[in-house]
Amino acid sequence: MKKCVALALVIVCLLYALVGCGKKNNQDAVYYLNFKPEIADVYTKIASDYERETGKSLRVVTAASGTYEQTLKSEISKSDAPAIFQFNGPVGYQTWKNYCANLQNTEIYRKLNDSNIALKDENGVWGIPYVVEGYGIIYNKAITDAYLALPGRRTTIQSMDDIRSFEMLKAVVEDMSSRKAELGIDGVFASTSLKSGEDWRWTTHLANVALHYEFRDNNTDLTDLSNTKQVSFKYSDEFKNLFDLYINHSTTNPKLLGSKQVADSMAEFALGKCAMVQTGNWAWSQISQVSGNTVKKENIRMMPIFMGIDGEENQGICIGTENYLAINSQLPQAQQEAAADFLLWLYSSETGKEYVSNELEFIAPFNTFGDDDKPEDPLSKDVMNWMEKDNIHNVTWDFVVFPSQNFKDAFGAALLQYAQGTKTWAQVKEIFVNTWASENS
Repeated sequence: MKKCVALALVIVCLLYALVGCGKKNNQDAVYYLNFKPEIADVYTKIASDYERETGKSLRVVTAASGTYEQTLKSEISKSDAPAIFQFNGPVGYQTWKNYCANLQNTEIYRKLNDSNIALKDENGVWGIPYVVEGYGIIYNKAITDAYLALPGRRTTIQSMDDIRSFEMLKAVVEDMSSRKAELGIDGVFASTSLKSGEDWRWTTHLANVALHYEFRDNNTDLTDLSNTKQVSFKYSDEFKNLFDLYINHSTTNPKLLGSKQVADSMAEFALGKCAMVQTGNWAWSQISQVSGNTVKKENIRMMPIFMGIDGEENQGICIGTENYLAINSQLPQAQQEAAADFLLWLYSSETGKEYVSNELEFIAPFNTFGDDDKPEDPLSKDVMNWMEKDNIHNVTWDFVVFPSQNFKDAFGAALLQYAQGTKTWAQVKEIFVNTWASENS
């Protein structure tokens, strides 16, 4: 009887130890809440290689598209909260500053090419940008070359590089649209995705171009958010110029755009159903992985977003950084240090850099990356080419001062109603201006 009891006690102790180890390992794992669903699979591989090389665990959770803020609010309050999370520029920092550890003494901060691009103040460094990105109008050179070879076309451009204004772009798009049957396309542009949560290309990226010039005209100091409490949407008519061009010359009837997602647009472009789509360098991984993709690396290009604003003839694409990495200051110091160790490994080890450049396809802003470490994807190369052009003004990412997701949602809903014919453009502008002001009050 004594032997049986002793054996039972040994088994219980062993089970307790195993459960305890499982808990310890789970707690020791660095928890990273990822922002981009399109790279979730890459982070699964990164986690595996990180553990293989370092013996340390990484747990990656990816929020669904358009739900990151909501997911972060839910996860950050749990006992097992994310150690690494992302926030969106100065506005996002105001929301999450109580959870942002001071990164001033971390190695990953010291590795930045330019420390000024970190989000910081006189008290410390609170966010580190992890990628430089660019966006514009992507086009399939195979289709535009076919257009340029058409007899009797109504434009005189010799290449897409000759398009240096909205008037030139409009003329080309309208002519291409009239001859889409000859070009084998359903529309010049991919669908303007206006489904709720899928409209960020217009509510954020397209709006950024119009607001950039308004801030320019007003000499607005964007480092002080008190300067951006109100806007007039001065270039709303110019925004409308291009938005109308998008929705009236796309693959989809404007009244049906409320059902369209970004993935639909990327698939249409990849399958050769359209010639152009507004997006950024992150899209190559999506386009290239679409089953049946017809777009070759050498045929994908990026051009600026023209609206008809004075000075745009010298404009380049939109280049900047939006999202910042932060480490959760509410976690024990050991977990914060483990999080910093992972970030350093990702952006300085050979394995990590390989992932960053060739699978995440990031243009990384760290001095650990040499010429051999730069991305090979064609859109990232195009962004780097635009960064090196002389006498070109690339549009900065001023949307980091946009007031809130609520503002973007209200604007997106108004754009959909405009596309469906149930709101006038004057009403859209009013919603833009008033919601911006109310969200900043």
